Amino acid sequence: MKVALLALLGLALGALGGAALGIGAGLAAVEIFKIPNSEGYSATLVFLTFMPLGAAIGGLGGALLFGVIAVRDSEIAIERRPVRPGER
Repeated sequence: MKVALLALLGLALGALGGAALGIGAGLAAVEIFKIPNSEGYSATLVFLTFMPLGAAIGGLGGALLFGVIAVRDSEIAIERRPVRPGER
């Protein structure tokens, strides 16, 4: 259950971060390639092409990363055993 919840958290965080990076990459592409802004073409390109691609790639990457970390369980201490007195 822990692995599934962390994978969903990674999916959500990765999608948000990927969408933000996709917008940035789209704006950079518009400036680099001098795409005309007639009738909102460049905004449509950025928000309907780059942002969804970035969100999809970021979501998959975040889910995989958080899932691998949860499976290893030595990378992140989520469940700790209670320490009994005198066991330190």
